[in-house]
Amino acid sequence: MTELYKIHYPLDNNTYKATDQVLVMGYFDGVHKGHQAVIRAAKERADELGLPLAVLTYTPYPGVVFEKQSLPWHDLTPLDEKVALLGKLGVDRVYCLNLTSRLSALEPENFVEQVLLPLQAKVVAAGYDHLYGRPADKANMAHLSGYAQGRFEVLTVGKKTLAGDETAEKVASRDIRAALADGDLDFANASLGRAHRTTGIVVHGDARGRTLGFPTINVWTPELETLPALGIYVVRVQIAGQTVQGMASIGRNVTFEANRPVTVEINLLDFNQAVYGEPVKVDWLQYLRGEVAFDSVDDLVAQLERDREDTREYFKKN
Repeated sequence: MTELYKIHYPLDNNTYKATDQVLVMGYFDGVHKGHQAVIRAAKERADELGLPLAVLTYTPYPGVVFEKQSLPWHDLTPLDEKVALLGKLGVDRVYCLNLTSRLSALEPENFVEQVLLPLQAKVVAAGYDHLYGRPADKANMAHLSGYAQGRFEVLTVGKKTLAGDETAEKVASRDIRAALADGDLDFANASLGRAHRTTGIVVHGDARGRTLGFPTINVWTPELETLPALGIYVVRVQIAGQTVQGMASIGRNVTFEANRPVTVEINLLDFNQAVYGEPVKVDWLQYLRGEVAFDSVDDLVAQLERDREDTREYFKKN
């Protein structure tokens, strides 16, 4: 079980556990293929040295501290999901450091002295473009060995691309986020190395789907999580101790009324249980089509029939 420690600068050693360890730095939003490459390299070194593997991550997203945000921030992976994914990669401990103005004002050499050394890092690893402060030309990985002064080893991992071509763009959380905003699950999921996941709670809706022959669960999704674009999707849902296939709608139900709020409704295949209040995990597998305002209820039902067949066909093939 991966241990999670929520810590604040200045560090109080009564709030966290630290032993000699390999420490990986990064925000790791999405724990995508680039992040996985960094973690695996650090894990290999930890195993060679017989040391535990730890991750130093942050909250909130660094951009919130360093610059004005034009839109609300949405994470690809909330902290609990991030910790679970890191655990699957062999991480023993996660330190989630509250990123504040005071911390961000640290000179990089002071970050080493007041954060990395108290965490008893014997090896500090990160991606080639990771920054541990400002300005970028002083707080980059190229300078870290100088600040370490031989007190810990520095492991820098090069960029990861989808095609393995060094001339291509690196796998990046911002590109995954942009792909999701466009409904491009193929790119997003390929970059993540798994299906994009959101969580939520089953809540009451209008119950209109039941009258149409397509009963749905309505999912309240936490505000900070990243939903794909409006549209119809193939999904896999973990609910009430079961994994269920389904088709999901992210939309405003524009056939019935304009300017409605965005909702997430999922028609679970071969499932008929009352599950209000149940927590769910939704894996977004494939984009089927965009949201459409139909001329009649009959036209809507006909399309939903086609969507359900397409969903069943997806699971037959996959």
